[in-house]
Amino acid sequence: MQGVDAIRQLIRNGLGAPILVMVILAMMVVPLPPFLLDVLFTFNISLAMVVLLAGVYVKRPLQFAVFPTVLLVATLLRLSLNIASTRVVLLEGHTGSDAAGKVIEAFGAFVIGGNTAVGLVIFLILVIINFVVVTKGATRVAEVSARFTLDSMPGKQMAIDADLNAGIITQEDAKHRREEISREADFYGSMDGAGKFVRGDAIAGILILIITIIGGLTIGMLQHDLSLSDALQNYTLLTIGDGLVAQIPSLLLSTAAGLMVTRVSSENDMGVDVLAQLFENPKALAVTAVVLGVMGMIPGMPNLVFILMASAAGWTSYWMAKRKRQQAEQALVPAPVEKPPEPKDLSWEDVRPVDLIGLEVGYRLIPLVDKNQGGQLMARIKGVRKKLSQELGFLIPPVHIRDNLDLSPNAYRITLMGVIVGEAELHPERDMAINPGQVFGTVQGIAGRDPAFGLDAVWIEPSQRDQAQSLGYTVVDTSTVAATHLSHLLQKHADELLGHEEVQHLMDNLAKVAPKLVDGLVPKQLSLGAVLKVLQSLLREGVPIRDIRTIAETLAEHAPTTQDAGILTAAVRVALGRSIVQQITGTTQEIPVMTLDPALEQLLHQSVSGNAEQAAGFEPGLADRLLHSLAENTQRQEASGQTPILLVTASIRALLSRFVRPSIPSLHVLSFNEIPDNKHIKITATVGVNSNAA
Repeated sequence: MQGVDAIRQLIRNGLGAPILVMVILAMMVVPLPPFLLDVLFTFNISLAMVVLLAGVYVKRPLQFAVFPTVLLVATLLRLSLNIASTRVVLLEGHTGSDAAGKVIEAFGAFVIGGNTAVGLVIFLILVIINFVVVTKGATRVAEVSARFTLDSMPGKQMAIDADLNAGIITQEDAKHRREEISREADFYGSMDGAGKFVRGDAIAGILILIITIIGGLTIGMLQHDLSLSDALQNYTLLTIGDGLVAQIPSLLLSTAAGLMVTRVSSENDMGVDVLAQLFENPKALAVTAVVLGVMGMIPGMPNLVFILMASAAGWTSYWMAKRKRQQAEQALVPAPVEKPPEPKDLSWEDVRPVDLIGLEVGYRLIPLVDKNQGGQLMARIKGVRKKLSQELGFLIPPVHIRDNLDLSPNAYRITLMGVIVGEAELHPERDMAINPGQVFGTVQGIAGRDPAFGLDAVWIEPSQRDQAQSLGYTVVDTSTVAATHLSHLLQKHADELLGHEEVQHLMDNLAKVAPKLVDGLVPKQLSLGAVLKVLQSLLREGVPIRDIRTIAETLAEHAPTTQDAGILTAAVRVALGRSIVQQITGTTQEIPVMTLDPALEQLLHQSVSGNAEQAAGFEPGLADRLLHSLAENTQRQEASGQTPILLVTASIRALLSRFVRPSIPSLHVLSFNEIPDNKHIKITATVGVNSNAA
């Protein structure tokens, strides 16, 4: 047991394969004593028997998936032993028939039986059986099985998807079955190649036999002055014994390979299946008994043998028929009627909550989310969640991915709380070339649009990537297209992803570094729901909540005077002003902004009755003109390479932000008191009701 544990420890440490290679090389180079050759040949035969029996008792071929590798290693071990024994035979063969060990001598003497020609014929017959019959057949079966397995993979994948959509299997079951399909294809492909190693070993056995006999006779007669009969006796016995010791394990391994590739998955081992299926029908044995009996009555035939075999087959047929009749009679006995279990009443466990974030894909996009098929989308989504969690300041919930046969094959759909927020189509075999606004030519492909930002794009062949990039296109693969779309939507709806549980986690983490602050804020001054409203308001306008300590300190400062979420949000924005401005403009000291005409600003201020979160009550025509003017100035700012910013008084900032956000999402609305003291304001346009700029 200690030796087995030591071997296992070496394998765990990654030293098993290097040590095995060193041993094989050593046997090819270093002369081995006869006793060690006996041990290694015996081990080789034992290994072949173990592999054969493992193939017999395995229930499914994939349960012995390492068989191709074992076959290759055993073949290399056997060839290295051939080289080691051939060296000993040629060097010491003149000393007698036991020069290469007792195992080779015993095999040679037993098979030859004093007749060299008989030994050669027996050896050649074994090689032919191994090469022509077993190995060739096993290789052909493995080749056909590999081809059929690959051809049937799409159908099996669709069957798994159908079962998953029907609720017959779970997501984990589907993943396990997909892995099994992939492993099955790999196994039969490996078996196809491993069979050729065994065929090559059989050819090598014949060549080694011829070379060793010729070399032995030459060395014995010329270097050791042996007579032709003595040299022929010694070297032929040793060579045939050496060949038999190698070919018998080779035949066993070839048989094991044939058994593995011809096995059909079953709940029983091969022996049970053979007995159950071969002798299942008593009629086959009965007809066999009749035929053998007739042959046994023919004069000149070995009557006793045929009559005995006919009697055995007839008795077995009678016994099996009687057994099947008894089983049929027992089956007719009515089984005791069991009271059917009462149907289980519905409970809240039967009501499944909707997924916070869902991604549904058509069946042609399944390889994008399947790691076993090289899909990269899962890793990209994980990266998107990590990036957004770091940027926004809270943990983005997991994305639940499933296939949906109701979608078109190339389509995908993104849902939030069970509601569709985005969908598009992908071409998994192509790349997307996005037109960023200025390109120097066109590329051939399928016209489309970037689903995240609506930019013009073309689906191109991967071979056109370099050409498209040289023309100014931004080229991304399908996984990146879907991941970018998901990232854009999650960022846009970040406020909807933040709930009470997430806020509680934020407070718990803050309590580890500022326990007094959290204890004094929640729930003494503000409820968890009030804090949630403030944080959602910040996220709704694209303000990260990473600096949760500053947010909590500001809330604790203003909570004694007001509980209004709008006023608290405005106070927090002022506290986060430096971060907000830096996120919009970077580190530049001068900020180009647009302002409102004083008369218009006064009008908007009067429309706000004490609450900046309330909807504007001014005339619709004025709202349309204002929106049109802001849109034109925003386009002008973007065309000049500047970030569009509208600077207004604090009392109407929230009102205007809500007003322009749906139509002009790129326009940032800031208040004067949110601008840090170290920043300089440059007014580039003044928006009025009658003119766009002044």
